[in-house]
Amino acid sequence: MDIFEKRVMNLGPLGMYAKQADGYFMFPKLEGEISNRMKFRGKDVLVWSLNNYLGLANHPEVRETDAQAAKDWGLAYPMGARMMSGQTIYHEQLERELAAFVKKEDAFLLNFGYQGMVSIIDAMVDRKDVIVYDSDAHACIIDGARLHMGKRFVYPHNNIENLKIQLKRAQKMTEETGGGILVITEGVYGMTGDQGKLKEIVELKKDFDFRLLVDDAHGFGTMGPTGAGTPEEQGVQDGVDIYFGTFAKAMAGIGAFVATKHDIVDFLRHNMRSQTYAKSLPMPMVIGSLKRLDLIRKHPELKDNLWTIVNALQSGLREAGFNLGEAASPVTPVILQGGIPEATQITVDLRENYGIFCSIVTYPVIPKGMLLLRLIPTAIHTLEDVRYTIEAYKEVRKKLEAGAYADVMYDISKL
Repeated sequence: MDIFEKRVMNLGPLGMYAKQADGYFMFPKLEGEISNRMKFRGKDVLVWSLNNYLGLANHPEVRETDAQAAKDWGLAYPMGARMMSGQTIYHEQLERELAAFVKKEDAFLLNFGYQGMVSIIDAMVDRKDVIVYDSDAHACIIDGARLHMGKRFVYPHNNIENLKIQLKRAQKMTEETGGGILVITEGVYGMTGDQGKLKEIVELKKDFDFRLLVDDAHGFGTMGPTGAGTPEEQGVQDGVDIYFGTFAKAMAGIGAFVATKHDIVDFLRHNMRSQTYAKSLPMPMVIGSLKRLDLIRKHPELKDNLWTIVNALQSGLREAGFNLGEAASPVTPVILQGGIPEATQITVDLRENYGIFCSIVTYPVIPKGMLLLRLIPTAIHTLEDVRYTIEAYKEVRKKLEAGAYADVMYDISKL
């Protein structure tokens, strides 16, 4: 069979809805200045779907720094991969400051988060090693594990007892191969908002020999007393061997970093293929990240403002009887019963009749029979935004329970 024909015949679990969903349920276009209120299809909407946690996307100092850096350097400089011709003192400065912020010996700057995590895993393990990872791990972790030519074991989400079983299996295997064990988890899980059990995992080092890699994309800048992440929040920064953070969330930028011991960072600098063979991160993004990091360090009120909104939103929803699961981070999932038909109609109702834009998640991302209204509170939301959203959600829940949404999927051409 021709490979093109094969792909067109099987568009995948989401692609099968492309004609009905494109531009509305998937690949929607939000317009206007990044804020708590933007425009969707010409209408004003209250936006709960942007990972602009600290409100830095349009912070005046950030905008000024980004613009000046683009004027001073352009988007081309530096040219080439860092190993060849793309190294600058500013890339090195950002690495030093990031390492100090998360209390690690050294850090390595990466172009992108997803690409970076895949490449870290690829570089850190060989066919003799064993990967053990959480079942709810982000797609970048799963893809990195799939590249691994050795064995990999998965444990049910945050199930420490099962993790012990997998570690015993891995330990037995590495005793034969002479390899090592890499455990991978997340600091904050981006769909469910719960924290990885880092403290409990670190405790297992007393009984098992492994290294711990933590993807803290949603925790960096938002968790811990200083914003240094979920390991700081749980008091186990020293127990996390490799810390990974991105700029796409709290820093509202592009890029990522990995922080660990000097010698391991040096190894990654020379062995991460996604960086060795990729153009260096452009200067405006590096200078802009330095400014963002400086603001996070010097202005704790940014994180305080975020958590004021988080606490008001989550406590208000829980008091109203909504199921938020084990959410213990800014990520706020509202879990309801229903499938794709209900999800599409709730989406339309929220956007068209209530002016609320949030991400709605269904199978195959979460189990069948469930739908998840995912809210991302930020420092630029207001308490009035919170109050209005909770009242709207109460009304939507009543309609759902009354069967008002039990119909076929909307045809967006008719909206």
